[in-house]
Amino acid sequence: MHSPFFVSILLVVSILTIILLSSKYKFNTFFVLILVAMGVGFAAGVDGESVLKYLKVGFGSTLEKIGLLIILGATLGVILDKTNATLSLANLILSKTGEKYAPLAITMVGVLIGLPIFCDSGFVVLSGLVVSLGQKIPSKRRALVACLATSLYAVHCLVPPHPGITAAAGVLNVDLGKAMLVGICVALPTAAVGYAYSIMLPSVDDSQEAVRVESKVQDSELFLPSPFLSILPIIVPIALISLKSVLLLNPEALPSSFLNFIKFIGEPVSALLVGIVLTLPLFQKIDKTRLNHLFDDAIEKAGPILIVTAAGGAFGEIIKTLELGKVYGPALASGNWGLLIPFGLAAIFKTAQGSSTVAVVSTASLVAPLLASLGFGGGDGTLLALLAMGAGSMVASHANDSYFWVIARFGNQSIATTLRSITPSSALMGLTALVSLYIAKWILGV
Repeated sequence: MHSPFFVSILLVVSILTIILLSSKYKFNTFFVLILVAMGVGFAAGVDGESVLKYLKVGFGSTLEKIGLLIILGATLGVILDKTNATLSLANLILSKTGEKYAPLAITMVGVLIGLPIFCDSGFVVLSGLVVSLGQKIPSKRRALVACLATSLYAVHCLVPPHPGITAAAGVLNVDLGKAMLVGICVALPTAAVGYAYSIMLPSVDDSQEAVRVESKVQDSELFLPSPFLSILPIIVPIALISLKSVLLLNPEALPSSFLNFIKFIGEPVSALLVGIVLTLPLFQKIDKTRLNHLFDDAIEKAGPILIVTAAGGAFGEIIKTLELGKVYGPALASGNWGLLIPFGLAAIFKTAQGSSTVAVVSTASLVAPLLASLGFGGGDGTLLALLAMGAGSMVASHANDSYFWVIARFGNQSIATTLRSITPSSALMGLTALVSLYIAKWILGV
């Protein structure tokens, strides 16, 4: 076993190298993770053949756990976007709340639509709606943009099947059904804080903003499917995954044939496939060419995410050779650090290099061997640690985050305005999620 000093130096150097190469010098994140992982392995005294073996095992096992989920989740999101189902739901909610409560309506839209759609895609899809509303209600324009950005962000960082939290759940062997249920419960107060911060932002005159985009939404020119058909592909998969988690709490009470069916249909992969099938009525006409085009779009979107998360898994497999549990276990057990370790590490990764996905996957790889020492070795404890990583991966969105630039560009606002609105709110949201997890920890007695 290596000394704590040596391991600490090795970890600090590896983390700083990942951050500097991927953020400051803009090298491809995949190659950065793979090369740093190899460097850590060699520095730890692992022979070359074993280093390559660990890389392959970590890469392959990560894809095995989350590959289908990310591809199917991306497919569902792309179809909901291109069939205008998201706009149909947004218009329904706005029609019920009116312009007076438009910021609250936008937050509700963001949380709902953010469940199956990545935050950047969701923002691009709905930015036209927000810009149009902002033109009607200039005093709330900045608040509307921030409400959409923060609500999508809350769900993206905390709720599977979004890539970062899903990949980390695979690393920690957390049940995705429970992660989804508890993640939604934590995301709601987190989004509420984002909403509260957003509505306190001062109004801004259009002439003060530096960026201009044309509104994407012209409802009279679009075919909008019914809200009922639009929401089914979102709520049915969630219901199926949740049903499996609930029924398996007392499996003895169920007939074996029914239990086997629930286990199958409630698996996230099966549930997402059901959701994709339920998107077919959203099309005016089922066209093979268009469907294939949408599938191609989804795979192209999922591909880079899969590659980076799998590289993170390879990095994590190398980290296991350092035996962090044995090295740091006694110190962590006596220090009562708890959720601050996974939260803090993810926050450092996120703030320094910008990607929430890379932050949470890298943190999961580092923290997995330490869970028992931190007091989170059980099922509920591991779930709380996972969500603490998700909370840390929110802190904080700024100029090195691609989502930050999506908000600025499609939200029709300047960089300075985006910094004043999104960066503080993302930090507050991460802290809110952490506080919520401490409350959950107290309730669960973990």
